Amino acid sequence: MKTEVIKKNNTEVAVVSSDELLITDVQSALDLIMTIKYETDCTNIAVNKEAIVNDFFVLSTCLAGEILQKFINYGVRFAIYGDFSKYTSKPLRDFIYESNKGKDIYFQPTASLAVDKLTGCAKNKKGDSYEH
Repeated sequence: MKTEVIKKNNTEVAVVSSDELLITDVQSALDLIMTIKYETDCTNIAVNKEAIVNDFFVLSTCLAGEILQKFINYGVRFAIYGDFSKYTSKPLRDFIYESNKGKDIYFQPTASLAVDKLTGCAKNKKGDSYEH
């Protein structure tokens, strides 16, 4: 796991990248939240999609809801970055779309766009967040 703290717009974001799974269940998500908060003091975290178990992206498992609720409960804004184009599930695409319109959870194609969303620097142009 590699963590880089990026400061933009007076906001710090911990950008995490890993080739290994970091989030596989609710407990591992909590462990990641606490580790990042302890090591970086950041309450904005961006994680690459490859570090998250694939079941997260299958909404019927309820894993995404349970994990994302923990981020909200602990006051952590969260972005997942990577290529989501392989996911064809309409409910998942709708979930991504709605999340990107909110203030706490984002799905972005790149780490830099995830940082922009978490720091309030994102441009609301069509296509930057997998909108319909």
